[in-house]
Amino acid sequence: MNQPTPEQPADIVARLRATFRTGRTKPVEWRTTQLRRLREMLTEHGTDLADALHADLGKSATEAYRTEIDFVIREIDHTLDHLEDWLRIESAPVPAHLGADATAWTQYDPLGVVLVIAPWNYPAQLLLAPVVGALASGNAVVVKPSEMAPATSAVLARLMPAFLDTEAFAVVEGGIPETTALLAERFDHIFYTGNGAVGRIVMRAAAEHLTPVTLELGGKSPAFVDRDADLSVVADRLARGKFLNAGQTCVAPDYVLTDPETAAALEPLFRKSVEAVYGSDASASGEYGRIVNERHFDRLSGLLDSGRVVVGGASDRTTKYIAPTVLADVDPASPVMQEEIFGPILPIVTVPDLDRAIDFINDRDKPLALYVFTASQDTRDRLAAETSSGGLGYGLPLAHLTVSDLPFGGVGASGMGNYHGRYSIETFSHRKAVLDKPLG
Repeated sequence: MNQPTPEQPADIVARLRATFRTGRTKPVEWRTTQLRRLREMLTEHGTDLADALHADLGKSATEAYRTEIDFVIREIDHTLDHLEDWLRIESAPVPAHLGADATAWTQYDPLGVVLVIAPWNYPAQLLLAPVVGALASGNAVVVKPSEMAPATSAVLARLMPAFLDTEAFAVVEGGIPETTALLAERFDHIFYTGNGAVGRIVMRAAAEHLTPVTLELGGKSPAFVDRDADLSVVADRLARGKFLNAGQTCVAPDYVLTDPETAAALEPLFRKSVEAVYGSDASASGEYGRIVNERHFDRLSGLLDSGRVVVGGASDRTTKYIAPTVLADVDPASPVMQEEIFGPILPIVTVPDLDRAIDFINDRDKPLALYVFTASQDTRDRLAAETSSGGLGYGLPLAHLTVSDLPFGGVGASGMGNYHGRYSIETFSHRKAVLDKPLG
């Protein structure tokens, strides 16, 4: 029996655009129905997704639910609770020369047909969380899961069309050829999460149609540790934040920046913290993940000799395992400091004081996040005022990502645009200005 010919990207976009033009996606009722259906998918088939995430990344069920499945459920619930308020028309004052009978306001209009391209490191969360905003804004949506997380991609491609309105929603699986074909089409917005190299490709393709883009990229997010901080707490929080998902997190602390004395004091504390979280052998821990593939394993294992090993250092290519590793005496010119690590390696870089730390951060691309551990308000204020980053976290890494009322996004090389909560509505909508001057 002949297999049906897969629908081509051009046909998918044309079909969804025809649906959008009917007005089908615009009523709030349609939007909330889609969100509730997406929530049903996650609650009824969370185990399917958790199993797929384990197959792709070695994620434990606990981590899969906490960082991906339940994360998106919370985002859906927050959006359902506030959507009508976010969409309210907002009046604007009218200058006197237009007359007392003139009124003005702004309203949110859906953009049309949007494309969401997801990465492999959180392949469910980082596809579904933008989709929440795109559907809540009244758009038709095409999603492209990551081919580097094939089990998760297959589950999403099977489940999402079963729960969402397929007249206004489509999943396209595949690799570079399929993504390239999608990018050749005219969308009304493209939302891409991934690395800067592909981000540039996305932006060039979007420029052909003057399509706006949101780029959620990455970079080397520093963790500045002051000598007055409680170092036991610092080591514990950095270890948990860095080695979550085997370090494959865009907002993970990429390196520690501190003075030499504090660096020396942190070394035994990191050993203690890593063992407290993952035991004496992380390869035997059910809570520690694996590197996504051999190519990334080889890249990361090549960085292990960039400094003196304080913790970890072990690796096994057969199982794609790299131990939670902390490196000391790291030269800023070493390979581990030349690119985003995106793995379970945490270098400690020393600087003499706060002034040099600020210079060190500012001499490099603007990071997706900056984490600050200090008891000094003056130090907090200086780092906030004198550096630029997508997000700023005092005392705790990664957590700002979980606050739905905070915008999440980068700046400069770490990205453009943001989302979560009402900021997703702003990203996936056009805020239209309206003036009404009665005739006569």
